Amino acid sequence: MLSIGVVGVGHLGKIHLKLLQEIDHYHVAGFYDASPEVAAAVEKETGVKAFETYEELLQNADVIDIVTPTLFHHEYASKALRESKHVFIEKPISATVEEARDLMRLAEEAGKKVQIGHVERFNPAYVAAIPYCNNPMFIETHRLAQFNPRGTDVSVVLDLMIHDIDIVLHTVNSSVRKISASGVAVVSESPDIANARIEFDNGCVANLTASRLSLKNMRKTRLFQRDAYISIDFLEKEVEVIRMNQIEGEPDPLAITIDLGNEKGLKQILMDRPEILPTNAIKSELESFADAIVHNRNPVVSASDGFQALDVAYRIIEKLNLTPHLFT
Repeated sequence: MLSIGVVGVGHLGKIHLKLLQEIDHYHVAGFYDASPEVAAAVEKETGVKAFETYEELLQNADVIDIVTPTLFHHEYASKALRESKHVFIEKPISATVEEARDLMRLAEEAGKKVQIGHVERFNPAYVAAIPYCNNPMFIETHRLAQFNPRGTDVSVVLDLMIHDIDIVLHTVNSSVRKISASGVAVVSESPDIANARIEFDNGCVANLTASRLSLKNMRKTRLFQRDAYISIDFLEKEVEVIRMNQIEGEPDPLAITIDLGNEKGLKQILMDRPEILPTNAIKSELESFADAIVHNRNPVVSASDGFQALDVAYRIIEKLNLTPHLFT
């Protein structure tokens, strides 16, 4: 059993704390929070031990789960890796690309596992859609959220769009060739709505839109590929797949068909709605990290994946002409 400690027990940290106690591979050694008041309240509420210092937590855990504001990710993760601990880090991996690169180096030197909390990889809708994704050539994503002052200290790119950046990079098996972007700061100091166009070496184009000024929440991705269209609703946990198959001989009179002309003939339109298994994505990612450690496998979302997503996010931010000091 892996002894794990949580750093940061705000809203998301408390969710991690609860779910970790439900996973057989983990024994929750305790947690550390920089606020003594918060630590005392959570210890009383959960019965889980609150350590007075981070160093004490490190001495009592094999795995560290970092759920702090992004500004502190590198500080806590680097200390843990230097103490030869496995580390789970909430997204994004760090505040800067340089810090992310440093964490990858430390993880390699320590020979320890690092997983990044890009939780949409574990969204049951995306998991169900993956088998249908085969070399998509155009991707369109919309991630719209109602206004919440809590997240306005960072660009909407790092607050929301980075989820879709990771999904797109994972789905498209190619290197990024070109990025263009535009955005508008409506109520914040940094953009509240942004659009980015990512062009890949294989010809695929991804168009990403993120907004935190929407009247309703939306998290949808549409993928277009040869003879298929795939729609993923991350929020409602739904997938729709529309495919076209070449018809040989006489078509089924009940089949939905489309005539593409004499040379290409008839194609049958097939509509699939894959079964979505009800799962808790956060619990799934924490379980997968335990599995990677126990069975010495690569984490599903590696430090390299986190680095690449952050690198693309900052390239988008650069196109938006933002200042680099986004976390101060």
